[in-house]
Amino acid sequence: MHSSLFAIPLTGLAVVHAALPVPGTTGALGPAEIVEGNPAGVTYTAILPNKNTTTIRGYVAGTSASNGTGVNFNINLYGFPSSDLGPFIYHIHDQPVPADGNCTSTKAHLDPYIRGEKPPCDKKDPANCQVGDLSGKHGNITSSPFQTTYLDLYLSTIEGPASFFGNRSIVIHTNNATRLTCANFTLIAGNSTITGGTAPVPTSTQHPYTGDASTKLVSIGAVLAGLVAFVF
Repeated sequence: MHSSLFAIPLTGLAVVHAALPVPGTTGALGPAEIVEGNPAGVTYTAILPNKNTTTIRGYVAGTSASNGTGVNFNINLYGFPSSDLGPFIYHIHDQPVPADGNCTSTKAHLDPYIRGEKPPCDKKDPANCQVGDLSGKHGNITSSPFQTTYLDLYLSTIEGPASFFGNRSIVIHTNNATRLTCANFTLIAGNSTITGGTAPVPTSTQHPYTGDASTKLVSIGAVLAGLVAFVF
């Protein structure tokens, strides 16, 4: 009799589980939205500093797409240290680099949808990556010099939205996430709502959390335990 009673809840559980989202891929606020309406010709560029603590040089430039949807990036970097430290990764970080050049002060990746860093971004599903995870969405740095171009649909050149990157920073990391160098984005061309060459300091776009993404998944083990306790 017990086995007969238990078969019914298990059948219902299988249906519920099939409808649940895949764990660990979507931010707490949902997937990132495609940015439209970026003003044409606006370019923000981050030029890496000449520092005696690193040999890495170059720039990361983002220009509004001609149709206003997303941002075209042009990456030109060189001077990387031993390839044993790679592949190197790079991200837009939430805060700008302070006057003392401390890359740690840039805080975590730009993450307005509160996805978190784990599990790693799947480049085939960029809407469910952190907005600032450029290498996760478009590929790691695997050569020196490193040059690439691509369109990112989830960043904004208009001051105001959380996806705006013009008042933030780029950070270059080793493969174990050690921060090697960093630079602020500044307005190089075009006209947004910003006066002068640098946007105001941003407010944080995320909770102070850089761990696993929100899974939104009910624990099946917990549900089974509850059913067993109820039936038996």
